[in-house]
Amino acid sequence: MEPIRALLLPGSVVPADIAYAPLIEALGPDVQAVAKELELYKGDEPPEGWNLDTEVNGVLREADALGWQTFHLLGYSGGGAAALAFTATHPERLQSLALVEPAWAGRWDWSPAYAEHWKKYGQLEGLPPEQFMPAFMKLQVRSDVVLPPPPDGPPPPWMAKRPAGIRAFMQTFNNYDLDRSRLAAFSRPVFFALGGLSHPDDFGEVAARLARVFFPDFHLEVFPRRHHFDPPHRAEPKRLAEGLRRHWAAAEGRPEGRPLPSTTGAR
Repeated sequence: MEPIRALLLPGSVVPADIAYAPLIEALGPDVQAVAKELELYKGDEPPEGWNLDTEVNGVLREADALGWQTFHLLGYSGGGAAALAFTATHPERLQSLALVEPAWAGRWDWSPAYAEHWKKYGQLEGLPPEQFMPAFMKLQVRSDVVLPPPPDGPPPPWMAKRPAGIRAFMQTFNNYDLDRSRLAAFSRPVFFALGGLSHPDDFGEVAARLARVFFPDFHLEVFPRRHHFDPPHRAEPKRLAEGLRRHWAAAEGRPEGRPLPSTTGAR
Protein backbone atom coordinates (compact mmCIF):
# COMPACT_ATOMS: atom_id res chain seq x y z
CA MET A 1 0.00 0.00 0.00
CA GLU A 2 1.23 3.47 -0.84
CA PRO A 3 2.38 5.60 2.13
CA ILE A 4 0.17 8.37 3.42
CA ARG A 5 1.40 11.67 1.98
CA ALA A 6 1.14 14.81 4.10
CA LEU A 7 2.51 18.33 3.77
CA LEU A 8 3.06 20.22 7.03
CA LEU A 9 3.08 24.03 7.22
CA PRO A 10 4.61 25.71 10.32
CA GLY A 11 3.64 28.83 12.18
CA SER A 12 5.26 32.24 11.99
CA VAL A 13 7.92 31.63 14.65
CA VAL A 14 9.62 28.20 14.75
CA PRO A 15 11.09 26.90 11.45
CA ALA A 16 9.34 23.93 9.86
CA ASP A 17 12.11 21.37 10.34
CA ILE A 18 12.44 22.15 14.06
CA ALA A 19 8.70 22.47 14.67
CA TYR A 20 7.71 19.18 13.08
CA ALA A 21 10.67 16.89 13.81
CA PRO A 22 8.96 15.24 16.85
CA LEU A 23 5.69 14.71 14.97
CA ILE A 24 7.37 13.27 11.86
CA GLU A 25 9.25 10.79 14.04
CA ALA A 26 6.03 9.82 15.85
CA LEU A 27 4.14 9.34 12.57
CA GLY A 28 6.52 6.56 11.55
CA PRO A 29 7.94 5.36 8.24
CA ASP A 30 4.63 4.59 6.53
CA VAL A 31 3.68 8.29 6.52
CA GLN A 32 5.58 10.41 4.02
CA ALA A 33 5.38 13.69 5.92
CA VAL A 34 7.19 16.72 4.49
CA ALA A 35 7.71 19.83 6.64
CA LYS A 36 7.64 22.78 4.26
CA GLU A 37 9.12 26.11 5.29
CA LEU A 38 7.03 29.20 4.69
CA GLU A 39 7.72 31.22 1.56
CA LEU A 40 7.75 34.20 3.91
CA TYR A 41 11.16 33.21 5.25
CA LYS A 42 12.93 32.22 2.03
CA GLY A 43 14.96 35.46 2.20
CA ASP A 44 16.11 37.89 4.86
CA GLU A 45 12.97 40.01 4.43
CA PRO A 46 9.38 39.12 3.50
CA PRO A 47 9.07 38.92 -0.31
CA GLU A 48 7.66 42.01 -1.97
CA GLY A 49 3.90 41.69 -2.31
CA TRP A 50 3.80 38.64 -0.05
CA ASN A 51 0.35 37.42 1.05
CA LEU A 52 -1.39 34.11 1.65
CA ASP A 53 -1.50 33.46 -2.10
CA THR A 54 2.31 33.39 -2.02
CA GLU A 55 2.10 30.50 0.44
CA VAL A 56 -0.62 28.79 -1.64
CA ASN A 57 1.63 28.90 -4.71
CA GLY A 58 4.52 27.56 -2.64
CA VAL A 59 2.43 24.57 -1.56
CA LEU A 60 1.54 23.88 -5.19
CA ARG A 61 5.20 23.96 -6.24
CA GLU A 62 6.21 21.67 -3.38
CA ALA A 63 3.47 19.12 -4.10
CA ASP A 64 4.24 19.16 -7.82
CA ALA A 65 7.96 18.68 -7.14
CA LEU A 66 7.13 15.68 -4.98
CA GLY A 67 4.87 14.27 -7.69
CA TRP A 68 1.81 14.44 -5.43
CA GLN A 69 -1.42 15.00 -7.33
CA THR A 70 -3.39 14.74 -4.07
CA PHE A 71 -2.21 14.86 -0.48
CA HIS A 72 -3.15 15.69 3.09
CA LEU A 73 -2.39 19.21 4.33
CA LEU A 74 -1.70 20.26 7.92
CA GLY A 75 -1.14 23.84 9.03
CA TYR A 76 -0.37 25.40 12.40
CA SER A 77 -0.97 29.06 13.32
CA GLY A 78 0.04 31.19 10.32
CA GLY A 79 0.53 28.00 8.36
CA GLY A 80 -3.02 27.08 9.31
CA ALA A 81 -4.29 30.29 7.75
CA ALA A 82 -2.30 29.45 4.61
CA ALA A 83 -3.78 25.94 4.66
CA LEU A 84 -7.30 27.41 4.73
CA ALA A 85 -6.40 29.66 1.78
CA PHE A 86 -5.12 26.61 -0.11
CA THR A 87 -8.31 24.69 0.71
CA ALA A 88 -10.42 27.53 -0.71
CA THR A 89 -8.40 27.77 -3.93
CA HIS A 90 -7.32 24.17 -4.67
CA PRO A 91 -9.72 21.82 -2.88
CA GLU A 92 -9.32 19.19 -5.62
CA ARG A 93 -5.71 18.61 -4.52
CA LEU A 94 -6.58 17.73 -0.92
CA GLN A 95 -7.53 14.38 0.56
CA SER A 96 -8.09 16.05 3.94
CA LEU A 97 -7.27 19.15 5.97
CA ALA A 98 -5.78 19.28 9.47
CA LEU A 99 -5.47 22.48 11.48
CA VAL A 100 -3.60 23.23 14.69
CA GLU A 101 -4.96 26.56 15.96
CA PRO A 102 -4.91 28.54 12.70
CA ALA A 103 -4.03 32.16 13.34
CA TRP A 104 -6.88 33.46 11.17
CA ALA A 105 -9.95 32.09 9.40
CA GLY A 106 -11.57 34.91 7.44
CA ARG A 107 -13.19 38.23 8.30
CA TRP A 108 -16.83 37.18 8.61
CA ASP A 109 -19.15 36.14 11.45
CA TRP A 110 -16.86 37.40 14.20
CA SER A 111 -18.37 37.52 17.67
CA PRO A 112 -18.05 40.78 19.64
CA ALA A 113 -15.50 39.10 21.93
CA TYR A 114 -13.36 37.96 19.00
CA ALA A 115 -13.54 41.37 17.31
CA GLU A 116 -12.45 43.06 20.54
CA HIS A 117 -9.63 40.58 20.99
CA TRP A 118 -8.46 41.13 17.40
CA LYS A 119 -8.17 44.88 17.98
CA LYS A 120 -5.44 44.17 20.54
CA TYR A 121 -3.23 42.72 17.83
CA GLY A 122 -3.40 46.02 15.97
CA GLN A 123 -2.22 47.81 19.10
CA LEU A 124 1.09 45.93 18.91
CA GLU A 125 2.12 47.80 15.78
CA GLY A 126 5.09 50.06 16.44
CA LEU A 127 6.41 48.19 19.46
CA PRO A 128 10.14 47.38 19.37
CA PRO A 129 10.96 43.66 18.90
CA GLU A 130 11.86 43.10 22.56
CA GLN A 131 8.34 44.24 23.53
CA PHE A 132 6.47 43.03 20.46
CA MET A 133 7.14 39.30 20.81
CA PRO A 134 6.15 38.96 24.53
CA ALA A 135 2.98 40.99 23.97
CA PHE A 136 2.13 39.01 20.82
CA MET A 137 2.55 35.71 22.66
CA LYS A 138 0.53 36.81 25.70
CA LEU A 139 -2.50 37.61 23.52
CA GLN A 140 -2.74 33.98 22.43
CA VAL A 141 -2.90 32.19 25.79
CA ARG A 142 -5.26 32.22 28.74
CA SER A 143 -4.65 35.05 31.21
CA ASP A 144 -3.40 32.66 33.90
CA VAL A 145 -0.76 31.03 31.69
CA VAL A 146 2.81 31.94 32.58
CA LEU A 147 4.98 31.87 29.48
CA PRO A 148 8.59 30.78 29.95
CA PRO A 149 11.35 33.39 29.61
CA PRO A 150 13.52 33.35 26.49
CA PRO A 151 16.36 30.82 26.61
CA ASP A 152 19.74 31.98 27.87
CA GLY A 153 22.24 33.12 25.31
CA PRO A 154 21.82 34.84 21.96
CA PRO A 155 18.67 34.03 19.96
CA PRO A 156 19.03 31.72 16.94
CA PRO A 157 19.72 33.57 13.68
CA TRP A 158 16.28 32.78 12.24
CA MET A 159 14.57 34.68 15.07
CA ALA A 160 15.66 38.01 13.57
CA LYS A 161 13.21 37.47 10.69
CA ARG A 162 10.20 36.73 12.86
CA PRO A 163 8.90 40.18 13.91
CA ALA A 164 8.73 41.32 10.26
CA GLY A 165 7.17 38.01 9.25
CA ILE A 166 4.50 38.22 11.94
CA ARG A 167 3.66 41.77 10.90
CA ALA A 168 3.34 40.58 7.29
CA PHE A 169 0.85 37.94 8.43
CA MET A 170 -1.13 40.54 10.37
CA GLN A 171 -1.25 42.80 7.31
CA THR A 172 -2.51 40.10 4.96
CA PHE A 173 -5.11 39.01 7.51
CA ASN A 174 -6.52 42.53 7.34
CA ASN A 175 -7.00 42.56 3.57
CA TYR A 176 -6.92 39.00 2.22
CA ASP A 177 -10.17 37.77 0.65
CA LEU A 178 -10.63 34.18 1.87
CA ASP A 179 -13.33 32.80 -0.43
CA ARG A 180 -16.13 31.85 1.92
CA SER A 181 -18.27 30.01 -0.61
CA ARG A 182 -15.42 27.84 -1.89
CA LEU A 183 -14.29 27.06 1.64
CA ALA A 184 -17.84 26.07 2.55
CA ALA A 185 -17.94 23.69 -0.42
CA PHE A 186 -15.02 21.63 0.92
CA SER A 187 -16.49 18.26 1.93
CA ARG A 188 -13.35 16.28 2.82
CA PRO A 189 -12.57 15.46 6.48
CA VAL A 190 -11.22 18.28 8.67
CA PHE A 191 -9.28 17.73 11.91
CA PHE A 192 -8.76 20.60 14.39
CA ALA A 193 -6.35 20.38 17.36
CA LEU A 194 -7.04 22.94 20.10
CA GLY A 195 -5.03 23.67 23.24
CA GLY A 196 -7.04 23.96 26.43
CA LEU A 197 -4.75 26.75 27.69
CA SER A 198 -4.93 28.85 24.52
CA HIS A 199 -7.00 32.06 24.61
CA PRO A 200 -10.68 31.09 24.31
CA ASP A 201 -11.61 34.34 22.54
CA ASP A 202 -9.05 33.54 19.87
CA PHE A 203 -8.53 29.92 18.81
CA GLY A 204 -11.54 28.51 20.62
CA GLU A 205 -13.76 30.86 18.66
CA VAL A 206 -12.03 30.00 15.37
CA ALA A 207 -12.69 26.29 15.99
CA ALA A 208 -16.35 26.90 16.85
CA ARG A 209 -16.87 29.16 13.83
CA LEU A 210 -15.33 26.73 11.36
CA ALA A 211 -17.41 23.90 12.77
CA ARG A 212 -20.60 25.97 12.71
CA VAL A 213 -20.27 27.64 9.32
CA PHE A 214 -18.27 25.14 7.29
CA PHE A 215 -16.99 21.61 7.08
CA PRO A 216 -19.68 18.93 7.46
CA ASP A 217 -17.00 16.37 8.43
CA PHE A 218 -15.26 18.25 11.28
CA HIS A 219 -13.48 16.65 14.23
CA LEU A 220 -12.24 18.72 17.18
CA GLU A 221 -9.60 17.25 19.48
CA VAL A 222 -8.72 19.20 22.62
CA PHE A 223 -5.32 18.92 24.30
CA PRO A 224 -6.15 20.24 27.79
CA ARG A 225 -2.60 21.03 28.96
CA ARG A 226 -1.35 22.64 25.75
CA HIS A 227 -1.40 26.22 24.47
CA HIS A 228 -0.41 28.00 21.28
CA PHE A 229 3.29 28.20 22.18
CA ASP A 230 3.40 24.69 23.61
CA PRO A 231 1.54 23.00 20.74
CA PRO A 232 0.79 19.28 20.49
CA HIS A 233 3.07 18.62 17.53
CA ARG A 234 6.00 19.52 19.80
CA ALA A 235 4.67 18.66 23.27
CA GLU A 236 2.44 15.62 22.62
CA PRO A 237 3.57 14.32 19.22
CA LYS A 238 2.58 10.71 19.86
CA ARG A 239 -1.02 11.57 20.73
CA LEU A 240 -1.33 13.99 17.82
CA ALA A 241 0.23 11.43 15.47
CA GLU A 242 -2.35 8.84 16.51
CA GLY A 243 -5.20 11.24 15.81
CA LEU A 244 -3.76 12.31 12.47
CA ARG A 245 -3.11 8.75 11.33
CA ARG A 246 -6.74 7.83 12.06
CA HIS A 247 -7.92 11.00 10.32
CA TRP A 248 -5.81 10.40 7.23
CA ALA A 249 -6.55 6.68 7.03
CA ALA A 250 -10.29 7.29 7.32
CA ALA A 251 -10.10 9.99 4.62
CA GLU A 252 -8.47 7.47 2.29
CA GLY A 253 -10.77 4.59 3.26
CA ARG A 254 -7.86 2.55 4.58
CA PRO A 255 -8.70 -0.44 6.77
CA GLU A 256 -6.75 0.98 9.73
CA GLY A 257 -8.83 4.13 9.62
CA ARG A 258 -12.03 4.61 11.54
CA PRO A 259 -14.60 7.37 11.32
CA LEU A 260 -13.96 10.15 13.79
CA PRO A 261 -16.93 11.68 15.61
CA SER A 262 -17.92 15.01 14.11
CA THR A 263 -18.87 18.05 16.15
CA THR A 264 -22.36 19.50 15.92
CA GLY A 265 -21.21 22.12 13.40
CA ALA A 266 -22.45 20.36 10.28
CA ARG A 267 -24.19 22.64 7.82
